[in-house]
Amino acid sequence: MIFVTVGSRNYPFDRLFKKIDDLYEEGILTEPMFAQTGTSTYDPKHYEYKNFISQEEFLEKIKEADIVVSHGASGSIMKALNAGKKVIAVTRLEKYGEHINDHQIQNNVAFGSNGYVLVADYELTDLGECFTKIYNGTDGLRKWENTDPLRIVHMIDDFIQENWK
Repeated sequence: MIFVTVGSRNYPFDRLFKKIDDLYEEGILTEPMFAQTGTSTYDPKHYEYKNFISQEEFLEKIKEADIVVSHGASGSIMKALNAGKKVIAVTRLEKYGEHINDHQIQNNVAFGSNGYVLVADYELTDLGECFTKIYNGTDGLRKWENTDPLRIVHMIDDFIQENWK
């Protein structure tokens, strides 16, 4: 099962849910999916969804999933990594009204550059390729081992310091 989560902030992410429907129509995706769609207004055609779910249901969906697709919120990504799941990170962009700024770029690039998640390009054109890499076992993802509770904070901070001087 695939679990998609985009949080509960008041910004829709319709282009993600449309793209996922396209991947079902193209036959790239065939397995069951559940999406937490937040304030998005697009109604998915090929998979189950709810706008909002409880924290308990969120954790249950992560547990059930083989793959988690998450917007660039470090908390959602960390919960999936801590559960040992393969993660595809997608980035909400300000230019589409999906967030107040583009801070998710830095989060996703930090996770991706360390090999912990696959990061779909910002326009989502390679989202299908991300799924295909996982299905084919060619994703190259590193196993997340959470030994330091502040590890993610340090990882993101180091990445920003090295790349945005």
